[in-house]
Amino acid sequence: MEFGIFLPVGFGGEFGADGDPVEAAERVIQLTQTAEECGFAAAWLPDHLQTIPPSPSHLFESWAMLTALARHTDRIRIGPLVSSNSYRNPALQAKIASTVDVLSHGRLTLGLGAGWYQPDYDTFGYEFADAPTRLASLRDGVRTITEMWLHPTTAPQRPHIPIMIAGGGERVTLKIVAEYAEACNVMVSPQEAARKFAILRDHCRTLNRDYGTILRTATTGCLIAATDEEAQAALSPAMGAFYPGDFADYLLYGSVDTVKNRIAAYEQAGVQQLIVGFHEATDPEAIRRFAKEFIG
Repeated sequence: MEFGIFLPVGFGGEFGADGDPVEAAERVIQLTQTAEECGFAAAWLPDHLQTIPPSPSHLFESWAMLTALARHTDRIRIGPLVSSNSYRNPALQAKIASTVDVLSHGRLTLGLGAGWYQPDYDTFGYEFADAPTRLASLRDGVRTITEMWLHPTTAPQRPHIPIMIAGGGERVTLKIVAEYAEACNVMVSPQEAARKFAILRDHCRTLNRDYGTILRTATTGCLIAATDEEAQAALSPAMGAFYPGDFADYLLYGSVDTVKNRIAAYEQAGVQQLIVGFHEATDPEAIRRFAKEFIG
């Protein structure tokens, strides 16, 4: 199993409102370079327009930041986790992504989702449709983007830039993965991930899609401490907005041995790339310590 890093760009208020935004942006680049040096396979960042909760804290636009990462790294793959299909016209999104892919020399994965954070929509004047409408628009958007990429060459990767679909919706989202995507992402426990992947396999079988061609990823949080109790004292109930169930039982919060066992549980569930968001989000030493223990 390989590892990705989930980068801070301000969505969680990591940089505050009073610090120097130039320094904050340079820190995001530094974190990505550190992850590349330490052997991480990919660097992912969120695509949001408002912090959570909404605040005046610094928040960087995802595609502008991805452009910077494309030019300040050499090996690591990059991508949004994930872009909302309704923030940008799909044809424009295809053009933006293909440009960043060229600038990265073919290292982009386009992560897409139906969108979920209503303050983004409200503040920027976008319609926040109901879930079925947003999912239908996601399917249409992925189809449009794929068709554009399969025509005259727009990017280095063949036949086109890989697409990741995030979400665990069993009847619609995972079916869209089986229809169009090269990767999927879930934010659930290892046991639930295994169940979701089994449903994805069923969709692939129905659609005559090779399940083995889909990269299976999961996102988790991490804090390594001397004891489990010390690490888990840092968990916040607010994390339940992202991680369902008793997340204290499966996130990578604990001693080295506990984190090792929980990584093994994700791998046993079929996760091929574990995307790690560090509790000490802006500290490159957290990346180095994780890599020393688990990447080598």
